[in-house]
Amino acid sequence: MNISVHAEADLNKVAHCDLANAIRFLAVDAIEKAQSGHPGLPMGMADVAAVLFSRFLKFDAADPAWPDRDRFVLSAGHGSMLLYALLHLVGSDVSLEDIKAFRQWGSKTPGHPEYGHTPGVEMTTGPLGQGIATAVGMALAERMANARLGDELVDHFTYVIAGDGCLMEGISQEAISLAGHLQLGRLIVLFDDNAISIDGPTSLATSDDQLKRFAASGWSVRRVDGHDPDAIGTAIAEERETAQPSLIACRTIIGYGAPDRQGTEKAHGAPLGVEQAAAARRNLGWDYQPFVVPTPVLKAWRMIGQRGQIDRLAWQDRCERAKPANREWFTAGKAVALSGAYDLMSAKLRERFATERPKLATRQASQLVLDAIASTIPGLVGGSADLTHSNLTQSKTQHPVKPGQFAGDYVHYGIREHGMAAAMNGIALHGGFIPYGGTFLAFSDYSRPAIRLSALMRLRVVHVMTHDSIGLGEDGPTHQPVEHLAALRVIPNLLVFRPADAVETLEAWDCALQATNRPSVLCLSRQALPTFRSDARGKNRVARGAYLVVAPEGGRDVTLIATGSEVSIAMEAARLLATEHIRAAVVSAPCFALFVEQPEEYRANVLGTAPRVGVEAAVLGDWPRWIGADGEFVGMRGFGASAPAPILYREFDITPQSVAAAARRAAARAKQAR
Repeated sequence: MNISVHAEADLNKVAHCDLANAIRFLAVDAIEKAQSGHPGLPMGMADVAAVLFSRFLKFDAADPAWPDRDRFVLSAGHGSMLLYALLHLVGSDVSLEDIKAFRQWGSKTPGHPEYGHTPGVEMTTGPLGQGIATAVGMALAERMANARLGDELVDHFTYVIAGDGCLMEGISQEAISLAGHLQLGRLIVLFDDNAISIDGPTSLATSDDQLKRFAASGWSVRRVDGHDPDAIGTAIAEERETAQPSLIACRTIIGYGAPDRQGTEKAHGAPLGVEQAAAARRNLGWDYQPFVVPTPVLKAWRMIGQRGQIDRLAWQDRCERAKPANREWFTAGKAVALSGAYDLMSAKLRERFATERPKLATRQASQLVLDAIASTIPGLVGGSADLTHSNLTQSKTQHPVKPGQFAGDYVHYGIREHGMAAAMNGIALHGGFIPYGGTFLAFSDYSRPAIRLSALMRLRVVHVMTHDSIGLGEDGPTHQPVEHLAALRVIPNLLVFRPADAVETLEAWDCALQATNRPSVLCLSRQALPTFRSDARGKNRVARGAYLVVAPEGGRDVTLIATGSEVSIAMEAARLLATEHIRAAVVSAPCFALFVEQPEEYRANVLGTAPRVGVEAAVLGDWPRWIGADGEFVGMRGFGASAPAPILYREFDITPQSVAAAARRAAARAKQAR
């Protein structure tokens, strides 16, 4: 129900200090009960959080997924009890029992906030810097959606609480630089400026002037007393009116109220202890037993949780009266369903590839795919980390997003691979868009922490990573990704594709776009590859993870399993073996993760019982799983070198002849064993 004037009056009767202390002591009590956690941040930032939630944050506790809500990101995720306390107090689906079960098995209140696990948590945080960088993507998505749908349907802010650790991490510079360049004025960062980190005073490791740093990147900056609610309120109100992203440095005392812990690293990451918790209660005038929030204070917080209902209902009314295409933007939500137009264009391109059988790099095939489908997916947003013309990630129909101009659908992320990956997570979390971005596969290490988080959060984010092997040639071993396929494949819930020709590239794109609850990496070649697929119609074979390309008549003596550019090498090796009356089956394995998910019978039919040879211009990684203990592997055993691609394949012995030799050895061993 709507909040009445009397209810507002009742809310105003509750002092700010009581609102803030309710946060503080729920956090203190939960951490004390768990004997694990970080009380310093919740105690220090409770005043800031109370002002933000009670005066500014647009949300409705009854509908935490309301599309036009403000986003609140706790970048300093170790202070998770601040967020859990707030969610409980405002009446979200976090009960007092959940608070008491902090950090316990199966609870809604894990050690760090987890998206999809706790209602009201906007993203998974904990690895420092990820929150502020992902929030840049959220703020960017808000502006892009606003440019398409207008103020009536999209008009919200993104708020972040970040600590010293978030700002020390290198990703923060990428994030603040991009946000300042794009003029993301709806992004407000509340910096917990307490000058303490785990080791002690931050002066041990840094002398940065954060306000000057942010200002240099185009942010509006100011410092306030983080324990003065009026100063905090004034700062937020004024920064909401700026055309730039905002940093409000809130000078706080870590562990505020605990007499022997506050202001020191001892308050950061350990329970206060019974005596200090009691002393903090006396210090702050909180004369209540653990986990008790007095009725007037709890009632006030619940009113805060309901205040956004009026805005939400008004928004729903506007949405119902909007044009159908605009309504669909929100009903689809994060799903961003693919249309019949997409299916048609994809089918036409598949027929073209299968008929013409082009010889081209899979990065070029990828661009042809994007040219065909980009205009059929209104929510598709591309980008590249300053490698657009190498990654070939911009379609003919896409236009760039520019500072203060957000109607475009292609983002020039600059040389900020990590920041790009995190921002794409934020775009996906916001909803309404499918983000993809490009860089070289060798630079996936820069992006890896954000890729891991997207897999953990089950987000549809597509990473286009070109120059996928020694086949890139002369740039040499610094750019030749020999270990990166293996490293990416071990991340749970991540689809790693290495397509072998144009048709497989199209199918890999289709798999990535259809995977609504996991991210994908498309590993694409620089060198031209022949198209061996001629099936213009039929099912997506890449979706099975691996499949038979060559199935010799009368059975097989050996199975050659390859990915990407090495599939054509394996096929040539099979032809060489055939001249010796050795029957070689060839398997293309573009995605190990999808192959694992196939029925056992299907996998057994693809792999067969004959000895196996794996072929990939990369390190061994988890290939033994597929070739068995007695199998052979033809690939890399070290780093690459600088030379033309054909010479590198010859010198590193990844050739049809070497594959054929490995097949003979494997077949001979199998024959002897019989």
